[in-house]
Parts: sequence; C-alpha cells; structure tokens
Amino acid sequence: MNTLAARELDVRIGNVHICSRFDWQMQAGEIWGMLGMNGAGKTTLLHTLAGLREPNAGRVLLNDQPLTTLSRRRIAQQLGVLFQSQYEEFPGTVIESTLAGRHPHLHAWQFETEADRQLALQALASVGLAELAQRNVLTLSGGEQQRLAIASLLVQSPQLWLLDEPHNHLDPHQQIRLLDRLVQHVQVHDNSLCMSLHDVNLANRYCSHLLLLYGNAEVIAGPRDEVLNEANLSRLYGHPMCCLQAGKRSAWLPA
Repeated sequence: MNTLAARELDVRIGNVHICSRFDWQMQAGEIWGMLGMNGAGKTTLLHTLAGLREPNAGRVLLNDQPLTTLSRRRIAQQLGVLFQSQYEEFPGTVIESTLAGRHPHLHAWQFETEADRQLALQALASVGLAELAQRNVLTLSGGEQQRLAIASLLVQSPQLWLLDEPHNHLDPHQQIRLLDRLVQHVQVHDNSLCMSLHDVNLANRYCSHLLLLYGNAEVIAGPRDEVLNEANLSRLYGHPMCCLQAGKRSAWLPA
C-alpha cells in the first residue's frame, strides 16, 4: 500500500504560517480536498508534500521513507504532481508531450514503446484531446493545456496524486468530466489523491476527506462529513456560509 505522510510538519511562506507540528497521512482510496482563502498556502503545502520545497521543520514520508532520501526519478514513479498553470516553452506535438509522462519509467536513452504510445492515445481520448494528438502544443488554449497535463499524469500512472487546482481554466462541463475521470481512475486503481480547490461544492462532490487551511498555522483535517459544516467554512472564508439541499445533493453558498 502506497502512503504519503507528514510528520511534525512546519511550513511558512512570508508572513503566512501554513501549518505547525502537522501530522497527516493519505492512504489508498482516499480523495482529499484542500480548501482555504487566497494566500492561505495551499500551493505551498502541496509543493512541500511533493518534495519540491523544504519544510521549515518536520518530514514528508513516501511509503515510510523521507522524500529527501529518494531520487526525483523514484519519487516520480509513485507520485504525480499537477501544477496550477501549464507553460509550454518548446514546440512539439500533443502526443509527444503526453508521452513525457512515461519518462520516470524508462531507462536512460530508452525510447517509448508502441504500448506507451497506445497508453498515451487512450489518456488523450479520456480527456477529450484525441483529435489534437498531432497539434503543436503552443497552439492549445489554457483549458486544453490543463487537460493535456492531466493526460500526461494518466500516462505516468502514479499511485499518489497531488493536484493544484485541476479544474483551472476549465468550463463547468469540462470540470465535471475531468474530475469524474480522475476520481474514477483513482478508485479503480486503488490510488489516492489530494487536490487544492477554490470551489467548496466540487470538494463536497468528489472528496472523501478535507484539509482546511486557515493561514494562521491552524489546519483542520478529517473525513468530509465531519469537517464540512457552516461553522468551519464561515470561519475559513471570513464570511457566513450556508448549505442548501436539492434532492440528494447539497450546495454551499455565501449567506
């Protein structure tokens, strides 16, 4: 079983104290949502959990091993990261960019196989980009670049996913389609996922667990139904929040 854990973690950026002596663990099958106001440190904490930023204190463990003792290639074989924005600086085709997700699993100078190419085509189809496989990546819209980045992660096939606003640049239809696809993939393969979100209703819809970042070192973490309530959300966003019921679904709105 693959796990990602924080032990006695202390993370600060500028004047924001994101967490202090924070203990947390993400296990197979769990979908975590990270919520907080702008500037509360969601991206910084995700980058710290991915080993891309040193914590001020404490450790991040991948399968009980400190990230600092593992090579980036070994980490990438198990841990996939999606950044908030995608920047393509060099020309290339969509299929070539998607195949980059296989690189952690290849030896030095090893070329992708036909099986890798078929996996990439399947991933592009799953995010609605199959018809753009030969398109130059520099011609893609922001939403198409976001979907391409997720296709590359699907090809990478990590067991643990850290996603920074995966719904960024996407219209509502594509948000639901893409998050449906990601959550289905994670559940079918017994993976685990943690994603930062701005939309509390997407967190309510897709997440089994939540992390609430208050920006003052306070973090509330736990099962969604225990964490998601009017008191916690109103304090989190500095504005009264209320829940409306519509059949079997609920929606959170500013009061």
